[in-house]
Amino acid sequence: MDTKPVLTASDVDAILSAARQHAQGRNWAVTISVVDDGGHLLGLSRLDGAAPISAQISPGKARTAALGRRESRLYEESINQGRTAFLSVPLEAILEGGVPIIANGHVIGAVGVSGVKSTEDVEIARAGIAALKL
Repeated sequence: MDTKPVLTASDVDAILSAARQHAQGRNWAVTISVVDDGGHLLGLSRLDGAAPISAQISPGKARTAALGRRESRLYEESINQGRTAFLSVPLEAILEGGVPIIANGHVIGAVGVSGVKSTEDVEIARAGIAALKL
């Protein structure tokens, strides 16, 4: 039987703190979400000024990355390249901004960010994940 690491409450706090710090340092009003490998919400931080819709989109991006075991942008790219069948996939946010958290070769969760340009959302997510020093 294989074993894998799991996110702890302190891991979630570290991710949210680092991602928040990264976003606030650039005056980016976003919502940051962390989910486990099953896409269940473990933590959410909506920064001052973030659009209310970002609190819906952010966890969706994280769930997409966790359940798909890949960055959510790959779905968006596939759709943009003509594979419109992905529009019927039962994922909430097939948009760039969801990044899986990988430890010892296992996807153990994901971070989703919404509120600024999609590339900046990813930058914030990666800054949060970097706090784990995987």
